Order: sequence, then C-alpha cells, then structure tokens
Amino acid sequence: MQPNHATTDHHDHHHGTGSYLEIVNLIEAADLAPNVRVQALGILRLLAESEAHIHQVEIDHVHFHEIAGWDSIMDVIAAGTIIAALDGARWSVSSLPLGGGLIQTQHGLLPVPAPATAALLKDFQWRNDGVSGERITPTGAAILKHLISMPATQLPEGRLMSTGIGAGTREFEQLPNILRVLVFEAGTQAESMVVATINFDIDDMTGEEIQVAADRIRQVDGVIDVTTGQRTGKKGRVATSFRVLAQPDRLDEINRQIFTETSTIGLRWHLEQRACLFRKSDSIPQEEGILRVKEVKRPDGSLSRKIESDDVALHSGLEKRRALKAKAERNQE
Repeated sequence: MQPNHATTDHHDHHHGTGSYLEIVNLIEAADLAPNVRVQALGILRLLAESEAHIHQVEIDHVHFHEIAGWDSIMDVIAAGTIIAALDGARWSVSSLPLGGGLIQTQHGLLPVPAPATAALLKDFQWRNDGVSGERITPTGAAILKHLISMPATQLPEGRLMSTGIGAGTREFEQLPNILRVLVFEAGTQAESMVVATINFDIDDMTGEEIQVAADRIRQVDGVIDVTTGQRTGKKGRVATSFRVLAQPDRLDEINRQIFTETSTIGLRWHLEQRACLFRKSDSIPQEEGILRVKEVKRPDGSLSRKIESDDVALHSGLEKRRALKAKAERNQE
C-alpha cells in the first residue's frame, strides 16, 4: 500500500457519539462473513486502545466522538472486507504525509496529526511535504496499523501485477487527494520472521466457554493463529491446551486479553523463527456460487490450492461439499 498524498479515510467531526462496546455489538450482529468481522473488530479495537491510552481509561469505558458516525463505521467494515478478500497478502506502506495545522474536534482544536493518529502510527516513517491539513485520520491510521504492525524499512520487490487509485473528498490546492495501491507478485522464496508462541492450559472451563474464548483471542490485533488440543492434567482432569501465535510487539496486549477471556492464572511464551511461503487469494465462479481459493507456489514450481472452508460449509451434505471442493480445486489447474 503506497499512499502518496491522501488520507486512508475521512470523517465528519460533527457526528454523534457511541461507546466502543456498542459499536462492537453492532458489528458482531451484522450479517458479515466471519473473517470480515474479525478484521473490522481488529481495526476498531486499535482505535479504542489508542483512545483508552490518551484518556487514561479502561478500553470498555471508551466513548468515541469522531468515529461513531455511520460513514466511519462503514469505512472500518469496508476495510475489513477488502483485507479478508486479500487473505494471505503482505502489506507495506511508503512514508506518510505529516500534514499540519489544527482540526476541530469534540475536545476543541487539536494539532495535526491528531493524538490518536500519532499514537497509532508510532515507529512509522513520516515526511513533511509542506501541505497542511489532516492528511491521515485516526480511522485511516488504525487501518494501516492493523495491516502493518511492524513497518518495514523498504518496500517489497517483485513483479507489478496491478495498480489502483482512489480519490478522497477533501481538496488540496497543491496536489490531488488520492491513495494509490500497488500489487506485486512475490517470488517463491519463503519469508522468514520472528513470532511469539504463547502456551497455557485450562481445566476448569466448559467446551462452549473455551470456544468463545478462542474466538475472542483470535480477534485481538497481532494474533496470527490460535489452536487448542486435549491433554490430561493433574488428578486425571481433562485439560485444554492453548497455543497462540502472535506478533512479538503485541505480546503485552495479547497476554492481557488471554487473562481476561480465560480462567488461566499463568502462561508461557517464547520467540521462534517462522518461514512462510507467499500465498495468493483468488475467487472461482461456480454454478453454486463464488468460492475463494488460496494458492501457494512451492520452491519446485508446483502449486498447492485450498478452497476457503467457510464457502464450502454453506452447502448441505458431506458428499456435496467434498465434490464441490474437488471440482473447484480441479478447475484451477
């Protein structure tokens, strides 16, 4: 992602207010695909965390002013939809425009970038191109932070596959208000990274409670994956073992959420090296509807494909689901 002279969204500072929990409940009740909901809630949580830090309150007590309007909520959901559709993509961003001047908010005049924007985009690279105004809003900052928790020092390399440009409504005299996105196809070399692995065991929660907790932990920004398994604990009690893969810079927040969502009183974590092949997402039109597929190119040039299980699960009958999956994957060859 390469924003040249644009914000990643806009908002009207005269909209009404809404609490974090109210907006969470609104998104959770909406008719959204599961991964879209996860992405949207991840963006929203980053906004809430920044506001909680600035106002020195618990996250559940955060009351939004500037982002509670329908347009900004839809920005979060639209971003979540795009991110979910591009599952497997890696994101990077060029240096961000600093902007300047003051903006009118519910708290009065504040300097640009807004406090929430500055808090969210800590460690990102900025540039001052001499153009004033609010160049990146808190919602846009949260989207960037959700996509890129650890900014890279250089943009990716590869074959340029596609470009896209979107225009904002605000007009600048010196330059166009646009956001440009470049899509590169990466090679087959595995990407190496450091991840944190968090482990803990539970022996006093029901199966339903464990499922809810696992889903909640998956929604925390910085969580890569959550898996559970069965073990035998002390006194022969059946225990559920959790393994959480996470981005190291989000460990503190993820650990806090684990202690909040589960009954565990202790956990263990360590850093590990991880190598991942690059994935590409695509959609396959079928008589039964659109199916999403993930494609991975192996070092020997061979391709592995997997149909999104949520799409296949919409159809009833085991044999039908198996046949649909096989047909869709065959059509990709």
